[in-house]
Amino acid sequence: MIVVIDGPAGSGKSSTARAVAGQLQIQYLDSGALYRVATLLYLKANRDHELFFELLKENKISFHFKENFFFVYLNDADVSEKIRTMEVSQNVSTVAAMPDVRAYVNNLMREVVKSDVYVADGRDLGTAVFPNAELKFYMIADLKTRAERRLAELRSKGEQVELETVMENIAQRDDIDSNRSADPLKKADDAIEIDTSALSFEEQVSSICDQIKPLIPSS
Repeated sequence: MIVVIDGPAGSGKSSTARAVAGQLQIQYLDSGALYRVATLLYLKANRDHELFFELLKENKISFHFKENFFFVYLNDADVSEKIRTMEVSQNVSTVAAMPDVRAYVNNLMREVVKSDVYVADGRDLGTAVFPNAELKFYMIADLKTRAERRLAELRSKGEQVELETVMENIAQRDDIDSNRSADPLKKADDAIEIDTSALSFEEQVSSICDQIKPLIPSS
């Protein structure tokens, strides 16, 4: 069973999905983290597309959810922190727009959800990756709110960056994600929209949990 939460960068979908998974004791799948690992390879290839696709074929990406944290690995090396830098954030939308990369990541996700109950967050999960998901949510928030959330995350990791820079980055990512030819960011027709601008974190998590609980198969 798969439940998806889509939305633009900084809308709160990742932290909400993790909290939902923790409260309901189900699995969590962070699609954005997988694209960020691919972005590490893109940067390692010095943005050379041909070399990048060779690295993508040669290297192994794996992941698991444990103790409310989504761990990602590149050739069994933990890169969970490395993928959250500003440099990766500035390049991830470019990488995620590449059809071959999307096909690679989508296959990883479709394989893993064949067993167990998952909540996943991303940008096109409800429209392209899991169109038959049991429940679909689409989270939104105004640009400044989203940028402030991302700024707090970056500064907590020791990165010195200004709010204006983060706002520009998110606005650019919104534009790339919404206008890419392969699986653009958009709300699925049957998705439940949640505006998190004025909601507390606890309120948005509770709202989603209440709608998922009745659908979880009894053990």
